[in-house]
Amino acid sequence: MSDTAPVPPLSADTLLHFLLGLVLLLAISRLLGALAERVGLPAVVGELLTGVLLGPSLLGWLAPDLANWLLPAEPEQMHLLDGVGQIGLLLLVALAGAHLDLRFLSRQRRVAITVSLTGLLIPLVFGVALGFGLTNALAATGAGSSPVAGSVFPLFLGVAMCVTAIPVVAKTLSDMNLLHRDLSQLILAAAMVDDAVAWLLLSVVAAAATTGVATGTVALSVVSMVGFVLVAAVVGRPVVQWATARAIRSEAPGPTITLALIIVFSAAAITHALNLEAVLGAFIAGLLLSTTGPEVQRRLGPLRIVVLSVLAPVFLATAGLRMDLTALTRPDVLLAALAVLSVAIIGKFAGAYLGARLSSLSRWEGIALGTGMNARGVVEVIVAIVGLRLGVLDTAGYTVIVVVAIVTSLMAPPLLRCAMGRVEQSEEELRRAVTHSTWSGTSPVRPPDSGPPPAP
Repeated sequence: MSDTAPVPPLSADTLLHFLLGLVLLLAISRLLGALAERVGLPAVVGELLTGVLLGPSLLGWLAPDLANWLLPAEPEQMHLLDGVGQIGLLLLVALAGAHLDLRFLSRQRRVAITVSLTGLLIPLVFGVALGFGLTNALAATGAGSSPVAGSVFPLFLGVAMCVTAIPVVAKTLSDMNLLHRDLSQLILAAAMVDDAVAWLLLSVVAAAATTGVATGTVALSVVSMVGFVLVAAVVGRPVVQWATARAIRSEAPGPTITLALIIVFSAAAITHALNLEAVLGAFIAGLLLSTTGPEVQRRLGPLRIVVLSVLAPVFLATAGLRMDLTALTRPDVLLAALAVLSVAIIGKFAGAYLGARLSSLSRWEGIALGTGMNARGVVEVIVAIVGLRLGVLDTAGYTVIVVVAIVTSLMAPPLLRCAMGRVEQSEEELRRAVTHSTWSGTSPVRPPDSGPPPAP
């Protein structure tokens, strides 16, 4: 018999604060999401602002004792909320992948690759160039910083400039009923390529800031990423199709939903174990689920509702709890923030727009792609947290990167609506809208005078 004592359960106080935190995040995010929709913005805007209002940027500044009682900053307490938020993140990314039309993307792969490459390289170059000028202002130089923080800061800023927040883009497009559009498919596909490369570059930055860059480590990361994608395509796809075909034999949606969760979390765990990002595995799992047919998608409708209405808002809100915008009261930080924000917006937009035009897309299609890929959201926040942990950024630098995340996420929805409203919907998009409507039980969105929706 083992003498090891069993792990004690959550204390009553920890459980109370966890439940209060969930209630508060859900209630405020729902309220702010509804207010955002009232003024013509998607709910994701209000959900992103929830953590900002409840964190040190506002409530923690005005009433720190109340903020600490409602949402204690102890690691154990925050990790509980983080756990719920991470589940929401993985499922949100998986749903985005499940809504992609692989046949369309296969036909448009040249466009997706061109847009992703230009949308990655141009902001990366702009960011590195700006980083050399802002090293003294934003790079960490104190005792707790990395010894080589100043030398790797330009590369770090370049990586921060080239990411795209797939979770925020996916939630925005879903809130706006735009996931069925061809441009939305291209935005998500190009963003996934950009972020996969960006995470790889971030691992290089992390190595440079700690132990130095080893060619073998970088090569192993590339091989792991390519290998996972190939195995998923060759082995994972038939296995997922076989398993879901047996799950839908049950009349209840429960077995199909359980199987989908196992697939998503397993893929996320594998990529995480390979020292890649868990969201990459979740996105690939979503792509595999997109090949399983309309009946599986119909069974997953209840899961989509829970993710978009409960789990995703909690994730978006928790991301804002670590933001502290009071540092912007310093003039030097404010000026640096304006410079970084300008380069971030112009670089990403110019890159995606150039890729679209090189691929013979129209001006408005290029604007839509540039706008959609400009949303940095919580992915930028994650990059900022990594920079802070590595000692590459100080508090001011962290705050500036967070400003980019917030502003680019808030400006994307109205510009996307404006640009996509000027691009006509094709018959294929209308058919895709009918398929997507099975996820939520809603009627597909159609332009005026488009006639009855085509049969799926």
